[in-house]
This record gives sequence, structure tokens and C-alpha cells, in this order.
Amino acid sequence: MKAIRVEAHGGPEVLELAELPDPTPGPGELLVRVEAAGLNFIDVYHRTGLYPNPLPLTPGLEGAGVVTGVGEDVSAFREGDRVCWTQALGSYAEAALIPQDQAIAVPLEVETRDAAAVMLQGLTAHYLSQSTYPLEDGDRCLIHAAAGGVGLLLVQMARAAGARVIGTVSTEEKAALAREAGADEVILYGKEDFVEEVRRLTDGKGVNVVYDGVGKATAEKSLDCLAPRGMMVLFGNASGPAGSIDPLVLSQKGSLFLTRPVLFHYIPDRVSLERRSTDVLNGVATGELQVRIGATFPLADAAEAHRALEGRETTGKVLLLP
Repeated sequence: MKAIRVEAHGGPEVLELAELPDPTPGPGELLVRVEAAGLNFIDVYHRTGLYPNPLPLTPGLEGAGVVTGVGEDVSAFREGDRVCWTQALGSYAEAALIPQDQAIAVPLEVETRDAAAVMLQGLTAHYLSQSTYPLEDGDRCLIHAAAGGVGLLLVQMARAAGARVIGTVSTEEKAALAREAGADEVILYGKEDFVEEVRRLTDGKGVNVVYDGVGKATAEKSLDCLAPRGMMVLFGNASGPAGSIDPLVLSQKGSLFLTRPVLFHYIPDRVSLERRSTDVLNGVATGELQVRIGATFPLADAAEAHRALEGRETTGKVLLLP
């Protein structure tokens, strides 16, 4: 089978297409023909070594496809089932071995590509809006990169919770997408000071929560957008890791809260994974949650896909197609 391999950490150029032996499912594993693999910033962190994994490495935590084989002790799935997954490394390939405990059945009403597009980012938006800072009717939130994969889903979930949503984006095209998803206000951060705009839009009150997946470029200023006792949720490093924040600054700016969550800690067991996945996939199935696939790339062009993602050239979800 063909798969993307990383032999050494580095830039997008280290993503190389290789021919590997066909995998064989072991106990508790599914062999899946990958129809689409989701591209996420965590894949970039694995490629660069920011989040290290043993090398050589086949990246990709997310995807969807059809079960073509099952190992011993597999009882929940059989050949021909459509499944999707997240947190299962090795998805940038024509075939992948997925632990049955990580596999989720794709509802009949959901396209396979949509399932691949919504798992990691959809579950991320779910835990951010419902658990890290559970949004309530009347809350005010700031969502950075509101036209990105997580951003568009998070905007929809925040609106569904009754929150007032302010988003930041880089272009007018992305602003239109954020508004279409439900953002009440959108700030073009390249033309406007987002702190000043947030303060103006909230009559100086600030927001209850900032959801920041950008990191270095926005984190420090985002603290100035918060209302007293507001929460800064720093969940990504798209522009690089955020700098150190002195705890005293949190007190000086209003007894603020700061958290750096990751998805794994919000789906630590099968029950929580199924609960969040069911919520997200049912939302897609009913049309309450719209999935935007902004771009697709052949598996062989994984390096180009990474360049586009890191260059902020993409909107919505990016998929690799084996």
C-alpha cells in the first residue's frame, strides 16, 4: 500500500510517499480502506517534532473508510462497515489499522468524507464549547480563526448555545464564511486591532471566553479581550507556541482563568468518545451542523496540503484522498 512517511522531523518536504507492506489486523483491530484522511494542525506538530513520536512515522490521526478486515476479539464491527476515527495515528495511507475502541460507526445519513472531516475538529469544538467553558445563553465569546476547520464548527455550536459570537479572520472571504456559520461580528485582524474592536463591540465589558487556536500571534492580546473572571482557552499553536504568561498578569487583568486543553483528556474512555461523536455526527446527519470541506488533495500531495494549511490559505476542512 501507499502511505506518507516521515523519516526525520522538518518542514513539509519531509512528507514522502512510500510503498509499505499491506497491514494485517491484530487482536482488537480493524483494517480499514481509507477513503479520506483529515488534515489537522496536530499533524504539523507531529511532523516538526513539537509533539514528538517515534520515527519513521505515518502521520494522520483522523479519517474514515470501509472495514476490509477484522482481527481477533473484534465484535462491534464487520467487513463492509463504514467507520470514522480520531486519535488513531497512521491515517495518511491507503489502509490503516484502527483499534476497535477508537472506531465510530458512520450514520447512514452522513457521507464518508463528511465523517472524516468532522471527527477531530468537531469533537474539539464540542469539548471547547460544552466542557472547557460551557457556553450559556447570553455569554459573549471571541473565536480566533473563525473560518478555519475548528472555527466554523465552533461558531455554529456557540450560536446554538445562545452565545454572542465575535470571530477574527484574515480576509473578507473568510469573514463571509464566518458570518454564514453564525458569527454576529467578524474582525479582520490585519486591518483592525481586535482588542479595540472587541471592547467596542461589547461596550467595554469584554468577552466571557476567548477560544484561541492561533497561539503566539494572538495569545497575549487575547487576555485584554476578557471580562473580569473570564477564561482564556488556548487550544492550538497555528502561529507557533504562545509565550510564557506570568500568573500575576491574570490577576491584574481581572482574576482571569487560563487553560491549555487537549482533546485526549476530554475523550479518555469509550463512553465519552461515543457521547461526543454521537452528538457531532447526529448534528451533521440532521443538518444542524454544517461541514465545510474547503480543499482536497491527493495523498501524494500531502506536503502541498501542509504548506497550504500553515500558510493560512485554507478555509474549513482539508482532506487527503488516497
